[in-house]
Amino acid sequence: MNDNQLLRYSRHILLPQIGYEGQERLTQNRALIVGAGGLGSPAALYLAASGVGKLTICDFDNVDLTNLQRQIIHTTASVGINKAVSAQQTIYEINPDVVVQTVQQKSTEAEFGVLAEQADVVIDCSDNFATRYTLNRVCFQLKKPLVSGAAIRFEGQITVFDFRQVNSPCYHCLYPDVGADQEMRCADNGVFAPLVGMIGTTQAAEALKLMMNIGESLQGRLLLLDALSMEWRTIKLSKDPACSVCSG
Repeated sequence: MNDNQLLRYSRHILLPQIGYEGQERLTQNRALIVGAGGLGSPAALYLAASGVGKLTICDFDNVDLTNLQRQIIHTTASVGINKAVSAQQTIYEINPDVVVQTVQQKSTEAEFGVLAEQADVVIDCSDNFATRYTLNRVCFQLKKPLVSGAAIRFEGQITVFDFRQVNSPCYHCLYPDVGADQEMRCADNGVFAPLVGMIGTTQAAEALKLMMNIGESLQGRLLLLDALSMEWRTIKLSKDPACSVCSG
């Protein structure tokens, strides 16, 4: 790190759990962020500000005026621009040292596999089950840690599937794919603006810890947030011995 970087990241370096070595590790890591919306916005902002060296941001959608209530990486001037590109522009304003790769089209499972293989951690900020199941399969096959988050109305959840550990459950263990249409979208149900910030920021925290190998991750634990009562609950997760993805 150069002198400017040492100054920029000094508050991290002061933390004994991180220090120079942990911060240097961040600058050499790459995170894959799938989705640059409500969850991806705070996740990308904090990863960039924290000094993660390379970010790959995937989103095929364009910024819409209805997004601005909660997708804080985008501005009014971003309306009509691809979300990954808009996120890239904002990140460069915050931390020009971060290298941002954008993927502006829908990715196939094979394409996600190539992107995930290059990453040290994958952060699922998508809003649909199809993408979540795809990323789960890809990360399990590649043994990449997956940070999963979701938010709707006033309710959010987050967990970590660290497939480097043989006892880690997977997303399919939590929500088996039965082929039913279970989608709930913000456009139909609404979402409390700060909720996605709370979940997305927690995703960033978990990803940073994984990249620096510090603390204890959320593997084996599902955090549930009710923002109306401001109550967090923890549910223990175990590998499903009958899971068709991770127990075969």
